[in-house]
Amino acid sequence: MTTVPEPKTEPSLLRQAFNVPNLLSLLRLAGVPVFLWLLLGPKEDGWALALLVFSALTDWLDGKLARWLDQMSRLGQLLDPAADRLYILATLVAFLIRGIIPWWVVVPLVLREAVLAVCVLVLRRGGFAPPEVTYIGKGATFVLMYAFPFLLLTQGGSTVATVARPIAYAFMVWGGVLYVWSGALYVVQAVRALRSR
Repeated sequence: MTTVPEPKTEPSLLRQAFNVPNLLSLLRLAGVPVFLWLLLGPKEDGWALALLVFSALTDWLDGKLARWLDQMSRLGQLLDPAADRLYILATLVAFLIRGIIPWWVVVPLVLREAVLAVCVLVLRRGGFAPPEVTYIGKGATFVLMYAFPFLLLTQGGSTVATVARPIAYAFMVWGGVLYVWSGALYVVQAVRALRSR
């Protein structure tokens, strides 16, 4: 855990927003309300699934492009995880409302986000940067983003739903456990940082 670094000379937020990786992240963020509407309004699961897959692809692509084009920025470091978390929270809420997953799956994952939000606020007050993203955290997000499309495919009694069901449940359980575990590791990082002060 590091303290918040001294501000470096970097492009303005507006200029950062218009680089290619950050435009992709902003596009993903703009897709969150559309995704929710598709799931809860007309219940267009096919379009919601397509948007979720597009989000996962752009999530992978924006990181690659940021490194390849040397366009890594502070704004990008904030937008990328924000978009991930919003998609995960939006999906969990929509799936809970639709009855696709039960409340006891949703509550630990949402609670993890609430605890991390408190940790980030406490760390900022102490002059620290947010906890560093871990490979377990990235892996958990990756697995959950695989679980969600498969969970959508489980709806109905088709052959596709039957095949998708065990895959969806396996990804959901594994991703959920990793997500909660990564949250615990972030809390440990935060506590160690605060104690070091």
